[in-house]
Amino acid sequence: MTEAKNRNVLFVVFQRGNMSLEMLIIGAGPAGISMGAEAVASGIDSDKVLILEKAPEHSYMIRKFYPEQKLVTANYKGQAAVCNGVMCIPDYSKSETLSYLDQAIEKHNINVKYQETVWKLEQLKDGSFYVSSDKGEYQTKTCIIAIGMMGKPNKPDYKIPSELNGKVHFDITSKKIENAKVLVVGGGDSASEYVQYLSQEGNAVDLSYRKDSFARMNEININSLMALCEREKTELILNSNVCELKANGEMVEVVFNEENIPNRLYEHVVYALGGSTPKNFLKLLKIEFSGEDDQPVVKEGYETSIPGLFLVGDLSAGKRGGSIISAFNSSHEAMKKICTDYLTCKI
Repeated sequence: MTEAKNRNVLFVVFQRGNMSLEMLIIGAGPAGISMGAEAVASGIDSDKVLILEKAPEHSYMIRKFYPEQKLVTANYKGQAAVCNGVMCIPDYSKSETLSYLDQAIEKHNINVKYQETVWKLEQLKDGSFYVSSDKGEYQTKTCIIAIGMMGKPNKPDYKIPSELNGKVHFDITSKKIENAKVLVVGGGDSASEYVQYLSQEGNAVDLSYRKDSFARMNEININSLMALCEREKTELILNSNVCELKANGEMVEVVFNEENIPNRLYEHVVYALGGSTPKNFLKLLKIEFSGEDDQPVVKEGYETSIPGLFLVGDLSAGKRGGSIISAFNSSHEAMKKICTDYLTCKI
């Protein structure tokens, strides 16, 4: 994207894969899918609604953490199983729940793009949103964040010196890193995606991984990583184990366990060891947080402090979490607010 500024007017020119939307939804779990269903049911053209999902399939958390024999219960922690919107389930098995969500996507003709990670979201002067991912750029009138509960990133088992604060990171949304020498540590899809994004920001990026091949990385990310290596934008340090970080002037000195790998100096080190940090992502968007638990502020219809930006599902339920039905209901309430204040639609 390029910007041309003329006094108080901001012109946005998209350079690749742009799409102008009524609604963009981040996350294809029950909340994101029901948000798409609510939008289409309210009269919004399905071509103007898009869900972006970083996983290869929808409802990744259900697929990953629910045993096959475990019921996905409608009633959750004493919350009444009352459905207010277009989607509703009884007590279902894991496979029945996933099948129901499959059918909802098909029935409402919801457009879902998988294995696409959002890197940037900002509100433009006209109130719309610019969203940049690893695969495209979009402009949308409203934006809904339907990602999972706030988690903590996995950290290495060695201590990181306090004087390296601001130079060692566990995500790439908390601090903008550009035109620097950076080491990414990890071997999964997030590690490759971090390398791709950091390279786009003008950084010289190395990737340290403890094995000799990337068994946990999907083919698209492997190919993207290899392409960066061929263009000498990235160096792979395979069969390497970081065992210590030291402060060395303004740089981070990285010590490897292997005798054949000498210490290296970097301006930043980024760990991609698993875990999630959606709180950092939300705070980077300047969404207001409050309370002892430092939770995002949501107003009527699950709208954040940023007009036109909504949180639905687990993020709107607080630390206790919620049921799938409560996720469905949060989408319905958000849709009512959106139809009232932002889009031409009707619940």
